[in-house]
Amino acid sequence: MRSTIFLLICLNCLIKFTYSQTQKLPENYNVVWENQSKNALESMPLGGGDVGLNVWVENNELLFYIGQSGTFDENNQMLKHGRVRISSEPNLFENGMSFSQELKINEGYILIKSQNTDGHIEFKLWVDVFKPVIHVEAISDIPVKLHAQYESWRFDDLEIPLGLRHSCFSYSGFPGTVTTYKDSVSFQKDAVQWYHHNKTDKLLYNFIIKQQGLEEVKDQVPNTQLNRTFGGVLYGEGMVANGTDTGKHVSTDYKAWKIKSEEPSKKHHIKLALNTGQYETLDEWGSTLNNTRLEDKSDKSAFKNTVDWWQSYWNRSYILLNTNKPNPVDSVWQVGRNYQLFRYILGCNAYGKYPSKFNGSLFTVDPIFTAKNYDWTPDFRAWGGGSFTAQNQRLVYWPMLKSGDFDLMPPQFNFYTRALSAAEARTKVYWNHEGASFTEQLENFGLPFAGGWGFDSGNRKRDPNVAFGVQTNTFVNYHYVNQLEFSLMILDYYKFSGNDISDYLPFIKSSLLFFDQHYKYRLKEETGKSLDKNGKLVFFPSTAAEMYKIAKNPSDVLSALTAILHRMLELPKKYVSKKEKEYYTGYQNRIPEIPLDIKEGHKVIKPAESWEYVANQEIPELYPVFPYGIYGIHKPDLDVAVNTYYYGESNAKRKFTACWSQVGIFAARLGLKDEAARLVIDKLDNAKNKFPAFWHSGPDWLPDVDHGGSGMINLQEMLMQTHDDSIFLFPAWPKDWDVKFKLHAPQKTVLEVELKDGKLIQLNVYPKSMRKRVRIPDWVKH
Repeated sequence: MRSTIFLLICLNCLIKFTYSQTQKLPENYNVVWENQSKNALESMPLGGGDVGLNVWVENNELLFYIGQSGTFDENNQMLKHGRVRISSEPNLFENGMSFSQELKINEGYILIKSQNTDGHIEFKLWVDVFKPVIHVEAISDIPVKLHAQYESWRFDDLEIPLGLRHSCFSYSGFPGTVTTYKDSVSFQKDAVQWYHHNKTDKLLYNFIIKQQGLEEVKDQVPNTQLNRTFGGVLYGEGMVANGTDTGKHVSTDYKAWKIKSEEPSKKHHIKLALNTGQYETLDEWGSTLNNTRLEDKSDKSAFKNTVDWWQSYWNRSYILLNTNKPNPVDSVWQVGRNYQLFRYILGCNAYGKYPSKFNGSLFTVDPIFTAKNYDWTPDFRAWGGGSFTAQNQRLVYWPMLKSGDFDLMPPQFNFYTRALSAAEARTKVYWNHEGASFTEQLENFGLPFAGGWGFDSGNRKRDPNVAFGVQTNTFVNYHYVNQLEFSLMILDYYKFSGNDISDYLPFIKSSLLFFDQHYKYRLKEETGKSLDKNGKLVFFPSTAAEMYKIAKNPSDVLSALTAILHRMLELPKKYVSKKEKEYYTGYQNRIPEIPLDIKEGHKVIKPAESWEYVANQEIPELYPVFPYGIYGIHKPDLDVAVNTYYYGESNAKRKFTACWSQVGIFAARLGLKDEAARLVIDKLDNAKNKFPAFWHSGPDWLPDVDHGGSGMINLQEMLMQTHDDSIFLFPAWPKDWDVKFKLHAPQKTVLEVELKDGKLIQLNVYPKSMRKRVRIPDWVKH
């Protein structure tokens, strides 16, 4: 295959550089519906700060679910706050002559309009980015009363059937009783207040500590569930209490606490203030909630500040495709629009204390709409709420580097630093050596999920032959590599942003230390020696992703260590001491070579040196391409990586392109533009659901957030790749796709680029000193 030839352009001579004006997204990127929705599956996302709503109008009533970062109950489910239902009297949604619901993406709010023979009404819904307050503003051309009710399905304790415990993932397969405990809901004068306060004696945390034999180090395991309290208050100007009611929505019984307008008016303003955190007393929680209400009441610039935040967010980075010839049925145009819609979803949890979850983030709905066999409450999501699957999570956060969303990344990094002491403690207890052992599926306090460890009985019974410290779940029992991938992400975060990473280095160093000490320990147990005859580490038993099991020297592990050790040696001494660099240099020399093979006459990368059996749908032999960057365009042995794409051991798995699949990313990294283009359309064209970025095309949950994240990476890598201080534009870009983009590169570099009909229309590089590092393919006209 002929490599694309790049030319180093004399930018000062050939391109006119001008500082661009503030960029807004095209108005036709707004999502507009002209019909009411059938159910919550046809909802529209809205959010800000750490709050997310699913908003829809059904049967002439405005409804929304409320999600917020950190709402973990005793079972570590991520519960909804509840549901709100609003209507007007007279009902101006009924017998409507016109209706519209529009996501104003540039400004970050939803506008709903309805007109019937009685009059016209508009609802503006927005979430304050800077404090957890939801606003519903209504304006009508005739005086109306508003009716609003807070609905809870947790008005009583609810036992969770064995087959519906995926939302409390640790207890999936647990043979005992599992209960979602009720909330407390009451009127506080003319407001409705609700809260859930975790019962200290019912915490999953305590169950897992005992199950996994960690009582002696319990003080080193952070208790993220203790005293966790979440709730809020519904209130409105001129609203009064209006009693309670009961009902059924979809298949879930609920109880409603109602408020209504005291007098008809042409203007109404309903608010919900939220509070989620760990509070020793309910008085402390209530005081914080009240302070939020007081702060909101005095803040006259809240809406302006929120709109300014969203507009700044869009100006920070964008990718716009074929906007000069917009066509909603054009799949390329859809890719550009849906890239932005998905980035909106990520922005809704910009400042959550916990990362945006791959399995729905803040926007899950009634599970029966996602999978008919899960007929349960709106709290349900597959793969858990407080449990995290790193193989999926990583794809949500990688695209934030090139989009410059550095302020959104610390919640994911803090997830690991918060639990570092737990991962180190379990290593010491089980194997008596140092280093952090973060497993693939773990709870937010840093320990493996209980179902993966195994129970005393039931269909997830622990195998008595499994060594203590190892999970019994064979998909993840030796899967530790993703702590290395997040380590590389942090190092890239530093490389791109220049932000201080002092708080994250203990995690990186401990992750590296684990792989060195653990596999010396393993080999010594087996042979009496810490290294093989060549002085190399032996990574066994291990796994290549979740795919090649009981593996020796997996390619993803080897490439991860190779990449990270190289980067650690590049860091300044304030981060890595001279003694540590000497250790890392020796460590480098102990890493085996990435294994190679011959397939159909082609040299390819092997998934591992050896393995016993195969599971799942991944291509770990291409992880040296992404995320670890050992192979790629303008790097040695590109042909080996391209051969691996077409002829490698996992070649058949390229057919799986949904969810966590990285096939399109691999294609882009290798410069395979036709493949990359086909696959990015497969990822980012319109979802089958009413909202175009609510994808659900595989085993994850709706909306499938790692599906969107991997699609973002795919598109970014087609446009721009960076390595060895060079910035390569259009390395896998179709010549007939027009694009305007703003992306971020290492060393705080920002590029604004426009390509039209294969001609470079704009190229701005900030700072200007980085212009000389930009390389453009020879097919681009200028």
